Amino acid sequence: MSEKIILLRGRKVVGGRAEGEALVTHDTISGWGGIDPMTGTVIETRHELRGQSFKDKILVFPGAKGSSGWSAMFHTARLAKTAPKAMLFTTMTTKVALGAVVVHAPAVTDFDQDPLAVIETGDWVKVDGDTGLVEVTKRG
Repeated sequence: MSEKIILLRGRKVVGGRAEGEALVTHDTISGWGGIDPMTGTVIETRHELRGQSFKDKILVFPGAKGSSGWSAMFHTARLAKTAPKAMLFTTMTTKVALGAVVVHAPAVTDFDQDPLAVIETGDWVKVDGDTGLVEVTKRG
């Protein structure tokens, strides 16, 4: 059985390299009141990832919502070592850009293909934030 590999090309937000299992949501994420930064768990009521942790995952999501507390919560997650390994998002806002910078993890946006249509939770993802290249190995 051969593995299917898909390449995405995007724009660097934060450089660096990371790889890991994807955690995908089609819902925007609220930092303030939407996550528990000490566990990296989504706690927002009615969010499709409620109860799941993004710790050590490649977080694939549309972007941020809510207040500017987003960056503070994700900065706390970085300090607690519960932040995502990398972040891939489709909608650039000041909230998500600042959040990506304070996490210090590779982050990419503005893709040639919609990552929310290509990547599924459980896929193995390699992110090169410096070049904007993302390699997706589809799960079995």
